[in-house]
Amino acid sequence: MKLLFICSRNKWRSLTAEKIFNGYNGYEVRSAGTEEGARIKVTEGHIGWSDLIFVMEKKHTRRLKDKFPHSLKNTRVICLDIQDDYRYMDEELIEILKSRVSEYIEVPE
Repeated sequence: MKLLFICSRNKWRSLTAEKIFNGYNGYEVRSAGTEEGARIKVTEGHIGWSDLIFVMEKKHTRRLKDKFPHSLKNTRVICLDIQDDYRYMDEELIEILKSRVSEYIEVPE
């Protein structure tokens, strides 16, 4: 299964998610951001590649739907409701990610 994690700048939240879930249970994981200054900016290629997309905030869902309306038709987008209050690999962020993502897929302990 191919998972895509999206946040604003792809520096803390989505990058942490990519790091902790990649390779687990055979998952292929990528991350990207929606803003101009993102470390890796989300493209139509990312959307087409993914089986499941997790966004951190509702605004990320809106941005994806505005920019890639046709590409998203067959891809599920799930909002995790994780605000931009955490740094890369923050222990609390990792626990929140595992808890919220576990509602949709199997996650590591």
